[in-house]
Amino acid sequence: MPRFDEPKLTRDGADLVAELGLTIDERPPLPGLIEPAEFPRVDNPVTEPLVSVHHPRVATLSNYHRAGWNAAREGTWLRASALEQLGQAADSLPERFGLCVFDAWRPLDLQAELYESAYGDPGLPPGFVSPPDVDPATPPPHLTGGTVDCSLTIDGTPLGLGAGFDDFTDRARADSLEAEPGPNRELRRMLYWTMRRAGFILLDCEWWHFEYGTRRWAALTGNEPLFGPATPD
Repeated sequence: MPRFDEPKLTRDGADLVAELGLTIDERPPLPGLIEPAEFPRVDNPVTEPLVSVHHPRVATLSNYHRAGWNAAREGTWLRASALEQLGQAADSLPERFGLCVFDAWRPLDLQAELYESAYGDPGLPPGFVSPPDVDPATPPPHLTGGTVDCSLTIDGTPLGLGAGFDDFTDRARADSLEAEPGPNRELRRMLYWTMRRAGFILLDCEWWHFEYGTRRWAALTGNEPLFGPATPD
């Protein structure tokens, strides 16, 4: 059976920074991160296509497909506007840095497969994997095509920032390194502020999970949600 911690496609950010002799400038602290108490329904979804993720400074890793999850599709897709903003984020990074995408649009059957596997552990707190809701007004974030799981790269090497992708522990919480000065803290801050300035919001319990146009994005920004369920053409 596939595992959430495989395949490991990243290098620890602090280790690579030390190996390359890089200096990471200190960034502003992360703001207080909260999970909204309520989420608006998607009543007036916009019509916008899913597009394949291609950008010279964005690597696609297809973690679930490589790991062998049954319902994982080959390829990486986002809504057109989300991809445009992701590209803007990548282009705003310092030289030698880029982005890598672990996962983006996710079909409902894969959402169900991941949810059932994750919450086969009764001790796992809620929030790490959304339920596979079939109501088009309340879609899980990845089904909308407005959500991207991503990290930084240095010279094209994907980075784990103090915890790996799909690490379902307290170390995955976006602000878990705020009291630990060092490269991974500054890299998390770089990722957060880069994505936030491009229009994305962050899920508090996963440093890699960013959303645009979703119900969570709407709740945190005061906008109406843009995207309902999406399917590639």
